[in-house]
Parts: sequence; structure tokens; C-alpha cells
Amino acid sequence: MTSTDPSFEEYLEATRDERLDQYMEFLRIPSISGLPEHADDCRAAATWLAAALETAGAEHVSIEETTGNPVVYADWLHAGPDAPTVIVYGHYDVQPVDPLDLWTSPPFVPIVENGRMRARGAADDKGQIHLHVAALGAILKTRGSLPVNLRYVFEGNEESDPRPLAGWLEANADRLTAEVAVISDTGFFDGNLPAITIGLRGNVVLQVDVAGPPVDLHSGQFGGTVENPINALARIIAALKGPDGRVLVPGFYDDVAGPTAADRARVAALPFDDEAYRTEVGVPELVGEVGFSTLERRGLRPTLDVNGIWGGFQGAGVKTIIPSHAYAKISCRLVPNQDPARIAELLEAYIAAISPPGVTVTIGELFGGPPSLTPIDHPATVAAAAALLATFGREPLYVYQGGSIPVATGFESILGLPVVLLGFTPPDDNAHAPNESMALANYETGIRCVARMWQELASGGRPEGTPRDGTS
Repeated sequence: MTSTDPSFEEYLEATRDERLDQYMEFLRIPSISGLPEHADDCRAAATWLAAALETAGAEHVSIEETTGNPVVYADWLHAGPDAPTVIVYGHYDVQPVDPLDLWTSPPFVPIVENGRMRARGAADDKGQIHLHVAALGAILKTRGSLPVNLRYVFEGNEESDPRPLAGWLEANADRLTAEVAVISDTGFFDGNLPAITIGLRGNVVLQVDVAGPPVDLHSGQFGGTVENPINALARIIAALKGPDGRVLVPGFYDDVAGPTAADRARVAALPFDDEAYRTEVGVPELVGEVGFSTLERRGLRPTLDVNGIWGGFQGAGVKTIIPSHAYAKISCRLVPNQDPARIAELLEAYIAAISPPGVTVTIGELFGGPPSLTPIDHPATVAAAAALLATFGREPLYVYQGGSIPVATGFESILGLPVVLLGFTPPDDNAHAPNESMALANYETGIRCVARMWQELASGGRPEGTPRDGTS
């Protein structure tokens, strides 16, 4: 079977409206894993997804408990022992929607406009999950069988906490045998050019709590005599990075590997325009670590950023106080050889050392995950490249993504599987931001690409001898 087989294409064309209606149903569920009040919505999304998999023809569909939101598992294992077995991963949980006033339509009321599906999760990652389910249904409906064995693992905590899935993988490792994991949670390169992500940065996220007096104090009566927690927090944050973009935490760069000359050459060859990127982002100037290009800073160098800061009076008007507390969330993106636990320790020690007197500073680690690299010449990467060429009409670029997908290293370290990052979202999808959207041309062609990917992988046979550590 090929993705251009007439019966396959005719089926997809005939069912397009029905498929988009189902896609929109999925998007209407506000499955925000980071907000506890949406726990029931996350479970509703898992239930919806399990039903969709059953309808598509998957077997052994189950909703399985974790320490967080459930995992949806399903499989189809009739291609035979000589065919490759693939784990397909995605996540049904989504990011919070604030600031709500910047959305041009309600985030959980999906709308199709200018060739795009707009809603929270349209791209990240419900759209990519749904195109995999659609591909499964179309293949089984038109051919009755798949050329590879598939296991589907769809989680509900990717946007909030990697620990529930990691625990589930460890507990279920014996029944998750496979040769490779395919993750569709990445996207195309600038200009909407087909791409395969070969490198992901890791991350570590901390929360810093600064406590002063037990209650807010009158700034006239007490100002100048007690430390202001917001002032203290501002000094701590200012001491984390220098004007050259370098992180000032001692030891932060000790274990950084690369970028190598080959890495830099590959990045330099990508069709990227700094000025166009600056204009698209909407900032007056691009900044970052001195000595590295924009793309190198975006995907090959570690970073430290403050993701949120709050405390004190934030209403309309004036309330002259010294607040009792101030808070910040800080994340670091990590590159090969950087260990999240060690970076967290270094950050905690440094923040403790620079904290001013008069306040109590508490640091809590929220989560972390190591970086991931994928060999370009692994048989599954080669199959993905061939599938993209056959369906999207051009050779893919190989890119380093600045974001993190914790499960990538979980598949590598827990299950011993190489990972292929085959994603389809356009670079301007506004993932994690207002007006998130998915280009429907990417979505529809992505269905064809997935079908072609299974064919390409099967034509190479089961990748015997592939090292279990994913090297090539």
C-alpha cells in the first residue's frame, strides 16, 4: 500500500468533512493538565481518544491509570514477527489559554479559517494525535492490514509533569517491546518546510518563593526598615544572567558538549533569515549568548529564562505596601551532557548564596528532563525522510529544536528505543500562545505521510542489530 493508492485517497477525500468534525470534537475538550480543576476534562479527552482508536480499528484499547492523568494505550500487532514494531506517541493534554483577551475566537470553540484549524491543541498535540488515528482508520478500512506492528501511547501530562508517564513506562516496559518510537510533537522549519527534528534540548524548571513579613506592611511605616520580597527577587533574577547572554550560575557550562563543527555547519546551511524571524516574532532586536547565531542559540545552546513572576498588589489603582511574598518560575533548556538534577542543584546553591538578608528563600524543583539526539542514518529516520519526500514533495531539513519532549529520553533510557521526531505543525502555529492553529494542508498531508512512513519502514524490514541505546 502507498499513501497515493487510489482507494486510500478516495476514502480520505470522501471522509474529509467527517474527519474534521471529529477533530473539532476532540479540540472542544479543555484538557489542560497544568490546572487541577481540569482533571475531569483530561479524563474526558482520554475517553474520547480511546473511543476514536477503537473506531479506527485499534485493538486492546485501554485507559490506564498513572499518578497523574491516564495513559491511553492501543495496538495493532498482526504484521508478523519480521515486521518492525513501532510505538506511536502523542499527548492529549494542552496548555492553559491565558491571556484570554488575545484570542480572536474562544480557545475551545474550534474554527476553520484561511485554511487553518484554530483552537487550543489544534497543533500541540491533538491535531497530530488525530492525524495518526485518521491514518490508522484509513489504512485498515481500505487495505484491511498494516505493514508494521503499532503500539499507541498517548499521555495526558506532557504539558505539566513528565513523572506520571515515566512511571507508567517503567511499570509497563515488558509489554512495550518495539524497535523504534515515533513522536509527532514537533513541526516544520521556517517557511513551512518539511523537517525532521534530530535534537531536543532538555529542561529543568524551578519555582523560587521569597518570603518577608508574615503579612503585607504599610510601605510608609515600614519602608526602609524591612526587605521587600519583590525587590529581593528582582536582585536574584538580575544576578542569574550577564549582559552577554551567559548564565552566571557557577558550573552551569561545565558539562556542555558542543556544538561541534558539524553541528554548526548543518545549522548554517538551513534557509533562515534573521530579519524575517525578528519581524515574525515582533521584537525590536534579537538577543542572546554572544558568539553564536540565532539558530545555534535556539537549538544548540543552553538557556535560562524567567517564565513567570508575581507578588504584591496587582489590581487597578494604588496600594502602597511591602508585600509579604514574591514568586518566580525559572526554566533552563539543556544541551547534551547537561544533567537536569545537577543543574537544579547548581541553581539552588547559587540562588541561596546570592539571596539578600531579611527574607527567606525557598526553591522547589517542578520537573526536568535530559536532552535527546536522534541519528540521521537510523532506518526509521531514513524512512521518515522518504515518506516526507513522497508526500510533501521535498527532502526534509534536519533541525535542532529548542523545546523539550521529556518522553523522548524516557523511551531511550527506560525502553532502550531510538526515537524519530516526525511532526507536521507549521512554524507559525502559536503553540502555547493565543490563537494556536494547525495548517489543514499539513494535517491532511500528514495523514498520507504517516501511511507512507509505515510502508517505507516495512520495506526495510525489521531493523535487526539496531543497538538498543539508539546509536547507529
